Amino acid sequence: MANTLDATDLRLLKELKENARENIASLSKKLGIPRTTVHYRIKKLVEDGVIEKFTVKPDYKKLDLGTTAFILARYEPDSGLSQREVAERIAALEGVYEVHIIAGEWDLLIKVRAPSSEAVGRIVVDRLREIKGVGQTVTMVSFVTVKEEL
Repeated sequence: MANTLDATDLRLLKELKENARENIASLSKKLGIPRTTVHYRIKKLVEDGVIEKFTVKPDYKKLDLGTTAFILARYEPDSGLSQREVAERIAALEGVYEVHIIAGEWDLLIKVRAPSSEAVGRIVVDRLREIKGVGQTVTMVSFVTVKEEL
């Protein structure tokens, strides 16, 4: 699908990533194309699944979720669950924002947000490690986020 996008589609996507609420008229001016063309292209990008959804990017500090951590976890194959099932159980935990099945020494990469490092610890010790199929974990707390995309 990506190979069918032209330079205008890519510029439009870039503008929408920066501000999905920007109105059609403003986008039309920025891109130098008619408003009807902007509207059509956005509709087509949605229909083709290039744009999955329009969303917001919260300020997590203002939501008292200013601590971000990344957790590496090992999958225990003798748990009776598939790796995907374990990942789905982890994804259902409150405070978990991303779960990736990865290659390499570790099997899962998990992103969590919480009010403090102590709260991250409670997520890891009291909830994550209690999930059948989760083995060893390593937690890395982020000091600062330099770049993050939705």
